[in-house]
Amino acid sequence: MNPKVCILIIEDDKSICSFITAALTGNGYRATSAHTGKEGLNLAASICPDVILLDLGLPDIDGCEVLSRLRRWCSTPIIIISARTREQDKVTALDLGADDYITKPFGTEELMARIRTSLRHSHRTVPHKIYKAGSLEINFEKRMTYVDGEEIHLTQIEYQLLSLLAENSGRVLTYKFIMKTIWGPYVDGNNQILRVNMANIRHKIETNPAQPQYVFTEIGLGYRMRENENA
Repeated sequence: MNPKVCILIIEDDKSICSFITAALTGNGYRATSAHTGKEGLNLAASICPDVILLDLGLPDIDGCEVLSRLRRWCSTPIIIISARTREQDKVTALDLGADDYITKPFGTEELMARIRTSLRHSHRTVPHKIYKAGSLEINFEKRMTYVDGEEIHLTQIEYQLLSLLAENSGRVLTYKFIMKTIWGPYVDGNNQILRVNMANIRHKIETNPAQPQYVFTEIGLGYRMRENENA
């Protein structure tokens, strides 16, 4: 692991902060911590970290407000680490621009895996031309999709949905984000059209749509695509 990779922890609980710092340094990362939202915002601007771990329950500024302020100028991957377990809290954070959301308590291995995924996404300077996972392949240049080497015929909307998920593989995309990206900012909030299209996609690419291998539903949040093996 590259020790030059810097991770900023914005967490007011000093025991949790110490635990995360020890885990990060033990895995070869350089860790810096802040215990308030204001301190975290200042550090984010001054040290330009590679990843930010952000708690939502900060003593001075709500974590969602910190997230919103960061996203006005910062594209650094932000992983929420929070005791808030309500689906709406997760949806709000993801819609505000969080890259991932981990609920406390969490294990070291899970945290490291989420960080590695975030770093992979942030280091991509150009989109991959090919998405490959298992027997599924998407050629973005040719706009063609294959399963076991055979072309799968998708409608225009189905392809747009699948390619959006594939280009963000490993990340949760909320229903709201997908709807606005595919159908525009003034789309009706009812996501039934999205669910119907996703069901059609699964019937075309999955061996067993009831037990998907590629597109996973994050209940109450959105969808996550299996990680691109070409990444």
